[in-house]
Amino acid sequence: MKFRYSEYTVEQLREELADLKEKLQTAEQLGEVQKVSIYGRKMQIVASYMINPDEFKPDDIYTINGDPGYSFKINYINGVMAWGHRINLLNEMNEVEEALPIAMLGDIVNQ
Repeated sequence: MKFRYSEYTVEQLREELADLKEKLQTAEQLGEVQKVSIYGRKMQIVASYMINPDEFKPDDIYTINGDPGYSFKINYINGVMAWGHRINLLNEMNEVEEALPIAMLGDIVNQ
């Protein structure tokens, strides 16, 4: 029976992360691009459950792992998702609010 990731222990999260990494590598070898994307996103979600969301504060700006052209300004945190706006290299903020798993957030740009 599957549980919610929020109910997993840290050890179970690590095991799930290892399992997903194995599936991702297999999908890469088989050229299954869509599965690679799905497993990659699931890995980000699982990794987010191993991070304390209280470490992230509204109005802080973070780099985005895997997307060097943008940073991310947090409006609020809901569970393991950071809601906010992307900011490009010209400091132009995207009007559309979006959610990113907190594991996607890198180094803080400002405090």
